[in-house]
Amino acid sequence: MYTIKLFLLIVPLVISSRIDQDYSSFDSVSPEPKSRFAMLDDVKILANGLLQLGHGLKDFVHKTKGQINDIFQKLNIFDQSFYDLSLQTNEIKEEEKELRRTTSKLQVKNEEVKNMSLDLNSKLESLLEEKILLQQKVRYLEDQLTNLIKNQPEIQEHPDITSLKTFVEQQDNSIKDLLQTVEEQYRQLNQQHSQIKEIENQLRRTGTQESTENSSKPRVPRTTPSLHLNKTKNVEHNDIPADCTTIYNRGDQTSGIYSIRPSNSQVFNVYCDVKSGSSWTLIQHRIDGSQNFNETWENYRYGFGRLDGEFWLGLEKMYSIVKQSNYILRIELEDWNDNKYYIEYFFHLGDHETNYTLHLVETAGNVPNALPEHKDLMFSTWDHKAKGHVNCPESYSGGWWCHDVSGENNLNGKYNKPKAKIKPDKRRGICWKSQNGRLYSIKSTKMLIHPIDSESSEL
Repeated sequence: MYTIKLFLLIVPLVISSRIDQDYSSFDSVSPEPKSRFAMLDDVKILANGLLQLGHGLKDFVHKTKGQINDIFQKLNIFDQSFYDLSLQTNEIKEEEKELRRTTSKLQVKNEEVKNMSLDLNSKLESLLEEKILLQQKVRYLEDQLTNLIKNQPEIQEHPDITSLKTFVEQQDNSIKDLLQTVEEQYRQLNQQHSQIKEIENQLRRTGTQESTENSSKPRVPRTTPSLHLNKTKNVEHNDIPADCTTIYNRGDQTSGIYSIRPSNSQVFNVYCDVKSGSSWTLIQHRIDGSQNFNETWENYRYGFGRLDGEFWLGLEKMYSIVKQSNYILRIELEDWNDNKYYIEYFFHLGDHETNYTLHLVETAGNVPNALPEHKDLMFSTWDHKAKGHVNCPESYSGGWWCHDVSGENNLNGKYNKPKAKIKPDKRRGICWKSQNGRLYSIKSTKMLIHPIDSESSEL
């Protein structure tokens, strides 16, 4: 630009100087051809200047056009980034609104459930008071009846007394049934309360993530419904058996789903597997990989899956069964070549305070042992580790009694098809590695328990 301005300033001066020379040529005596050639030189100088000016303008136009194109590209990139951020912000706001609505609904339901719980508690207290009064009346009547029998043994029992005793027994049974119902309602209230707490935590995390553009997602377990309870084949309200062996001894000698109630425990359903004259309680079953076993500590405690498919019964239910007596643990395996194996152990299972510690002693089997004997094996999952003890590695999926003898034993691992040839994929799947080093890739598994007083037999 400075060159153009200087050229425009010099051109008028040159022209004016030439005009002055022309005027002076009229006064001086100079030949005419010399003045004409001088004019041509001026024109050439002017033409060269204009040509350089044109080239300069052309270069300036090209440079300006390139800069404008760069500016437009940067503006387009900025517009696209701003649009993407707007979409993400809108999605986060919609999710937050949905979570707030869900939380509000759950809070309302929680209040309703609390009110129902208070009503049930008050009714329960009144029923307990009535039960105490009825028991006192029954004792009084029994004392009177005893005295009456002692004094007049030949006289038959009065019909009113018989009907009263029948009525009292019916009332007592009704109170027991109501107590069971209240206990089930209380358990459901606790589950709903924990669900509400989890949603409130999710809402807080969502509010925190809204102010951050790119945040790493925490590891969230895949949510799975609680253990699916199917209809039972045998329901006894007043005398529910303690395990599958009791059911078998009572005459139900077919495999299927039954209700049991171990001592000091709630009623729950189990699958009873009948084998060669005895019935085993099935605590784990895997056949096709339809159920995800990479679950949380809470789900491993209380169970998940379907009793008529793949499932884990739950550590708490297992403990309530085996604490009644001495039991045998039987593990049945089938590989991808349809070869079947089994192994049996005497075992002891601890409670929640001990992280369900497992202690094994092998008794029989046709497959090499892969679990260490005479050691306390603590159960662990990806979200629950026992401090100061051997836990499952981070790369392993599913909960299991991990140990330091051989890490590649996990019947609750990821269900892998035979195409998984890479070692890391194998050890994350269902596998049974014996202490002599042989690794079995497993297609299906069963874990069963049975009281020691009844013999187990190989199928």
